Amino acid sequence: MSTTYTPVDQDIMEYLEAEKNSLSTRVFYFGTGTELKEIKGKVTDLERKNSYEYYLKFDSGNEVRIDRIISYNLKPGPAYDEYDAYGLQCLTCQAGYDF
Repeated sequence: MSTTYTPVDQDIMEYLEAEKNSLSTRVFYFGTGTELKEIKGKVTDLERKNSYEYYLKFDSGNEVRIDRIISYNLKPGPAYDEYDAYGLQCLTCQAGYDF
């Protein structure tokens, strides 16, 4: 899994900015490597770091890099395709058979 920042579509940025004032948010995301994590709470800010990386900041003090978000309030996020490919990886195996 890539850990370098991948730019996120502007539509997703606008959606995250608009949803920032929701009372409760549930996010599934990739932590380190392929580690799946979940966070619940109120998003307090969409912060820019290093002039190009964006992070969601939660009222708990935790933050999530937005390009690692798998789902945001059950809607697919920027890393959903990466998650889907990771989950389907075993289907590419031929189990030793020649087809």
